[in-house]
Amino acid sequence: MDFIFFFNSVLLGVGLAMDAFSVSVANGMHDPLMGKSKTLLIPSIFAFFQWLMPMIGWLLVSFIAKAFSVFEKFIPFIALALLLFIGIKMIVESVCKKENVEEVKTGFFALIMQGIATSIDALSVGFTIASYTLFEAFVSTIIIAVVTFGICIVGVFIGKKAGKIFKGKAEIIGGIILILIGIEIFLSGVL
Repeated sequence: MDFIFFFNSVLLGVGLAMDAFSVSVANGMHDPLMGKSKTLLIPSIFAFFQWLMPMIGWLLVSFIAKAFSVFEKFIPFIALALLLFIGIKMIVESVCKKENVEEVKTGFFALIMQGIATSIDALSVGFTIASYTLFEAFVSTIIIAVVTFGICIVGVFIGKKAGKIFKGKAEIIGGIILILIGIEIFLSGVL
């Protein structure tokens, strides 16, 4: 593990956390008087799912790659395709989104559903880190979770204080970051 490993993990965390950030802002706007426990629960749930989904993806790909070693040479192409798709999708959805903010529910079950919904894209990150050892994958996904927690707690406070100023921009930035990471993974895997 070197600087690039940690840097890429942080960037993956930033890119993946943008949907959760947007939802955290909306949750803060919906319940500006929420207590400390809920303020910590929201980013904790998002961080947990941003850790879990890439680990599941890594486990799936690791078993497939071991069973079919020829598959390994296609991983950079798959990573590029997945991250391009997710990044472009995030940008398009952000640009095409209507400006009205729907009411957000912040009960525990609703937060679990938000955590799953905002982390589904993170499943594919497990495919992009398939060349990592189990330890490296675990460390990378922990970094992603910590970054997600930090970004989401900021999102809750922004939502509680300022409103929806950064909401649309956050998803665009996240999409661009995922596209850039996909290109970097592709180039380092092919070259």
